[in-house]
Amino acid sequence: MLWKILAVLLISMVPLVELRGAIPVAVGMDLGLPEWLVLIVAIIGNTIPVPIIYFFARKFLEWGAKRKWKPLKQFCGFCLKKGEKAGNKLLKKTGDYGAYFALFLFVAIPIPGTGAWTGTLAASILNLDFKKTMIAIISGVLVAGLIMLAVSLGLFKVIFGG
Repeated sequence: MLWKILAVLLISMVPLVELRGAIPVAVGMDLGLPEWLVLIVAIIGNTIPVPIIYFFARKFLEWGAKRKWKPLKQFCGFCLKKGEKAGNKLLKKTGDYGAYFALFLFVAIPIPGTGAWTGTLAASILNLDFKKTMIAIISGVLVAGLIMLAVSLGLFKVIFGG
């Protein structure tokens, strides 16, 4: 049972996959774990990288933008410029608390390209407040997890007649 829990935890930590992939995999493979445990483990796994991303992503991008190796310099510079431009546009439209609500929605709606990793990266680039960012991200992960669990249970019951 421990390896099954560890598998859900690790899958939910993978960028772009996150709990959006971990929950359907756990439900679809019928790992024999209770749904509530799958949800909790996936949420924990999805949130473990958040503080690390928040505190180090911007530093890495700034460091990379100053390097001599052209591909790294271009990629990091692009990410910083694009992120700051889009983020500042959002901040002007929504104001301070609107940005955190937008961050929550961005993470909560489980579609490809959104999630805790991308949302935290954006918050890091914009220097948003850490505590407010954590609340928005974790709340979004919780909602996304509930949505993915409901969809996974319903989808697999329809497909496999459970």
